[in-house]
Amino acid sequence: MTVAALPETTARRRRSPLTEAIRRHPTVTAGLAIMAVLVAMAVLAPYLWTIDPMKLDPRFRLKPPSERNWFGTDHLGRDLYSRVIYGSRVSLQVGLAVAVVATLIGTAIGLVAGFLRWVDALVMRVMDGLMAVPGVLLAIALMALTRASLETVVIAIVIPEVPRVVRLVRSVVLTLREQAFVEAAEAIGTRFHRVLAKHILPNAVAPLIVQATYICASAMILEAILSFLGAGTPPTIPSWGNIMAEGRQYVRVAFWLLGFPGLFLTLTVLAVNLLGDGLRDMLDPRMRRRL
Repeated sequence: MTVAALPETTARRRRSPLTEAIRRHPTVTAGLAIMAVLVAMAVLAPYLWTIDPMKLDPRFRLKPPSERNWFGTDHLGRDLYSRVIYGSRVSLQVGLAVAVVATLIGTAIGLVAGFLRWVDALVMRVMDGLMAVPGVLLAIALMALTRASLETVVIAIVIPEVPRVVRLVRSVVLTLREQAFVEAAEAIGTRFHRVLAKHILPNAVAPLIVQATYICASAMILEAILSFLGAGTPPTIPSWGNIMAEGRQYVRVAFWLLGFPGLFLTLTVLAVNLLGDGLRDMLDPRMRRRL
């Protein structure tokens, strides 16, 4: 048995850490690879053979994909390839900003609500009220009361996402606060904020990371929906939702106006979801075995 196991052990030692990580977590690798390409595309947009995404050229309106315009043109003659590439910046900015802000706010509220019983009842009723309102309607109402901007879109999407993080963190805290190590910390006089920071928060990091990836994907979709309905980013900002909203009238004669931005949005959301699923399996091996 020892002799047979020796070659396998030697082979494992010869594998590089990168190869071993790819073999064990292919979902994370695939998600990270797609996201790396999309982020590089957004950052290097001016250098990827693009032109001004707002430049009008009515002579070439509704032209199909060609050597001159790789993704075709829209109803105003604007280069669709350039608009799609620059539009990736909007989706990535919104997704990342919403994920970070909603996670930070939801974590802070969830920690306090889960640990202090008298705060829990009040906070959770407010969260239940926010979750009872559809996120799209809440975002549209907020956008209608303020001026259209990227910052307003982020705030409008953060509000319905915060209750989901609060409920997740609260459930983790309710499980941990009865554990012996937390009771021991309280018994020796550890202050409230140190108990949360040292004993509670580290145990909630893993599910929070996974939840943040799903919030990021949900924010990208919601931003596209709001822009498609005319309640998102201003028309002067090229975003995938705006591109599809402007092209829906011409979809029968120019399918590429919805096809290319829809494809890139799908790939981006797929990459984030793959990353989230892979992180869930990596951080909770017991769940992977059950599945």
